[in-house]
Amino acid sequence: MNFAEPLHKSERMMWIDAARGFAILGIFVVNIGAFSAPYFLYGGEKDVWPLPIDQTTQMLIDMFFQASFYTLFSVLFGFGLQILKERLIVKEIAVMPFLIRRLTILIMFGMIHAFLIWHGDILLSYGIIGLIFMVFIYRSDQTILLWGSFMLGISVFLYTLMLYNIRALLGSASMSEINRAERSYASDDLSAILGQNLNDWLYSNSVFSYMLLGTTLLPLFLFGVYLARKRWLHNPQAHRQKLLAGWIISLIVFIVLKMGPHLYGNPVWFSYVQDNVGGTASAIFYLFSITLLGQSMLGKKMLKPFSYIGRMSLSNYILQSLFCFVLFYGVGFGLYGSVRPVQAMGIVVLFYVIQVFASKWWLAKFRYGPLEWVWRSLTYKRKQPLRERE
Repeated sequence: MNFAEPLHKSERMMWIDAARGFAILGIFVVNIGAFSAPYFLYGGEKDVWPLPIDQTTQMLIDMFFQASFYTLFSVLFGFGLQILKERLIVKEIAVMPFLIRRLTILIMFGMIHAFLIWHGDILLSYGIIGLIFMVFIYRSDQTILLWGSFMLGISVFLYTLMLYNIRALLGSASMSEINRAERSYASDDLSAILGQNLNDWLYSNSVFSYMLLGTTLLPLFLFGVYLARKRWLHNPQAHRQKLLAGWIISLIVFIVLKMGPHLYGNPVWFSYVQDNVGGTASAIFYLFSITLLGQSMLGKKMLKPFSYIGRMSLSNYILQSLFCFVLFYGVGFGLYGSVRPVQAMGIVVLFYVIQVFASKWWLAKFRYGPLEWVWRSLTYKRKQPLRERE
């Protein structure tokens, strides 16, 4: 009987690991704002943070980070599933049962993260949408690209049309929800914190929101599969012209749809286009930039710290949430609602640097991050070697 095995170190594409690590940084930049205050969900941030430096920080986050990095990570998620599928075929392992088991375990991770740590979890959604993605696992390249573009385009058009029609009702803050969140997360009662976390998760997730998420997240998985099949990122030197063309096109769309709305007041009704079309373009731009940069010696040195984070991205993602849980909630340091955006960015940089050094130290001794090892062992149905020399 053949057993599938994870990729060996020599088979890894360093720039892909670096892109994952860069995505984890960008996700942290956005998540810390939602973790530290209620305004990301319920509005009102302009009234609370009126200083120009905080307003500028928020604007820069919106232009360069918001919806750019979960999209990047989503493309890489689809990319990784395609690579794993190809490896399973070579090993003569049944693809569907294996991937379904892997995604089901991810759903379990997501449930623990979403309900016991933070309502903004993305792992649960990745696992659920990933199971739907299995319908496309054997489809042709053209079918994958057309379906991804069609789903994203129709979803964005229809939802933006709806937002435009109700634009006069958008943008108001919910003071009752803001006050409730501030009381609950500042409490030293763990049950109050987890209860508020569940309330926020239910506020953010409904059948309708999951339908929207499916038509925006699933296309990103499909785009990642398409890139993996085309081998543009496997052999960037051979496909340099295609990467450069994609880099230029994605940069133009990034500038027009992601940054451009700030020239005319950044209207709320346009946010779905900004996040899902502009955000996809910015994700592709970042991915192609990192890939091209990774082809030079200087570029590889610059990207190396990000690759340590990327090789244990699941562990680092959860660690960031645990750090924020302790830092902001009442059972820890209780800083919820008291950290300004510019201060939050300082916290992000400091903690991310710590993660880089910690990840480098860990990977010098072990093959995988701790949660990656658990995920792999459960997926492969046998204990994976953890220590580097096992």
